[in-house]
This record gives sequence, C-alpha cells and structure tokens, in this order.
Amino acid sequence: SVIGTSSLRRAAQLKKKFPHLEFRDIRGNLNTRLKKLDEKEDFSAIILAAAGLKRMGWENRIGQLLGPEDCLYAVGQGALAVEVRAKDQEILNMVSALHDADTVLCCIAERAFMKRLEGGCSVPVAVNTLLKDDQLYLTGAVYSLDGSDSLKETMQTGVSYPHQNEDGPNDDVQHVGITAKNVPGQAQEAAENLGVELASLLLSKGAKHILSVARQLNDAR
Repeated sequence: SVIGTSSLRRAAQLKKKFPHLEFRDIRGNLNTRLKKLDEKEDFSAIILAAAGLKRMGWENRIGQLLGPEDCLYAVGQGALAVEVRAKDQEILNMVSALHDADTVLCCIAERAFMKRLEGGCSVPVAVNTLLKDDQLYLTGAVYSLDGSDSLKETMQTGVSYPHQNEDGPNDDVQHVGITAKNVPGQAQEAAENLGVELASLLLSKGAKHILSVARQLNDAR
C-alpha cells in the first residue's frame, strides 16, 4: 500500500513502525490532496492534520486517528501566536489577555528542544508535550529519513510557581522568542530548561549524527 504525506517527520516515524508500507510525497491544499486520493490510484491513504479536516466539516473523511504512540507531532504544531514588536509594552499588555498558560509552557519547551538540536523543517524532529498535575512532560525524538535510526526520550519538570510582579528591566523577557506576561517567569524558565536538557540528552546519544545525515540526504533529493 502507498501512503501519501508531505511531512518528513510523519513519514520517518511511520516507516519505522510500518516498514511494509510505501510512502510518497503529496502536495497541495486539502481539496487537492483529497482529490488525488479519490481520483487517482496512486495512494491507498493519505495523512493529514485532523484539525484542518474538522475545521472544514469533513470529519467523515478521517479513517483513523494517529496518537502519540504512532506519530509525534511537529514543534509548536497547532499553537496560535500573535507576533508583535519587541519591547512594545502597550501591545504586549494588550495581547497578554489571549495567552493560554498551558500552551505557552508547552511551546517554550518544544522550541527550546528544537533550538538546542539546531533542527528545522529539513530533518525529522518530533515532540509530544503534556502538562498534568503541575508537571510538564516532554517527549522528543529524532529520526533518519527512512526511520531505521532513531532516538526518543522523555523528561519532566515541575512548573508550579506563583505569579510575581515582574515589572521593571525584565518585564519583556523572552523565552525562545515567546513573551508571556501573565505566565510566571520561573515556570517559563523551567519549561525552557526542560527542552534544552532533553535535547542535550539526545545529542549525547548521537542525535547530531542522525540529523546531519538526514539533512544531507534531504538536501540531495
């Protein structure tokens, strides 16, 4: 069976779990991809983000949902952000009402993980983050393009800190590009440290070599 996906990350993970399947690149918006699935015999199935199908009211097209045990997601996937000018306190104060604290902490941990790995869209880096009982759990993984080589680990940290008045010189502190004025700074710092520590653990086990080979092979395609 041939499975269509445009994601190196998804393909690498699923090749490892389902080596008997063939994965081919598929491009286009939702309409285009579904049309290719319906009208051509090239693909037995295609992999899409469920959120996009649900937004369009096309839940009936979902044949199976892939959980984290099958496929970790991309760093920051599904999170919505507002980009503003650095140090623009008026606008930062205005948009701070939109922050979801759990999402902020998850994104900080994931982005710190990616930054430490020096990863990007050209290499298969995947994560899954869970906040439960004031503990932030981060699972991170790196894969070779064919999924045959991989490293995957999980770490956790506590993020229960009181919110302190942080006005002053550090009132616009960023953590991997994120400014969240209504989330305790200590919690943000703990989340960032978690991402860095998990990435460092994978690097100590050989992640840099896996990513370097994957990047070279992808650039040569």
